[in-house]
Amino acid sequence: MRNVCDDYGYHLDEFNGEEDHVHLPVTFPATVQLSKLVNSLKGVSSRLLMKQHGDHLRRYLWGGHLWNRSHYCGTTGGANLETIKRYVQNQNTPKQ
Repeated sequence: MRNVCDDYGYHLDEFNGEEDHVHLPVTFPATVQLSKLVNSLKGVSSRLLMKQHGDHLRRYLWGGHLWNRSHYCGTTGGANLETIKRYVQNQNTPKQ
């Protein structure tokens, strides 16, 4: 994901996820269409992951695709970047 962001001039601020989704706070220019950013991240990562781990991943595919067609994007509002990074880092930790 970091390489894709670097190639397109985006900045991947943090990366983590859970069983069925990832969290990617990304800083990108206002001139970039959000759908193009998401499609770039999903497309490149899917090709790479399927090339490297296709035999294993095939049993987990969403109707033949690695990524679901949907995505959620939100703004950080008043939260600073360090707060967002901590939130992402704490994903996929056991709930007490």
